[in-house]
Amino acid sequence: MYMEREKIIKIFAENLRAERARKKYSQEYLAERADITPEYLARVEHEKYSPSLVVIAKLALALGITVDKLIPLDV
Repeated sequence: MYMEREKIIKIFAENLRAERARKKYSQEYLAERADITPEYLARVEHEKYSPSLVVIAKLALALGITVDKLIPLDV
């Protein structure tokens, strides 16, 4: 199944914001845990940047979840 790039980015950003809110992490705290800047995280959450696979993995680890919680494979 094919999914458009924009849709993947949108779903990822929505799921990232939801998981961060669920954990009650600030952008600054999550960015620190993931070893990225808060500005970069904000741009990812607002669909301005498309993060690399490494950054996606770092964010998932920092949130204590698996990557498929951020990018569901069944969409």
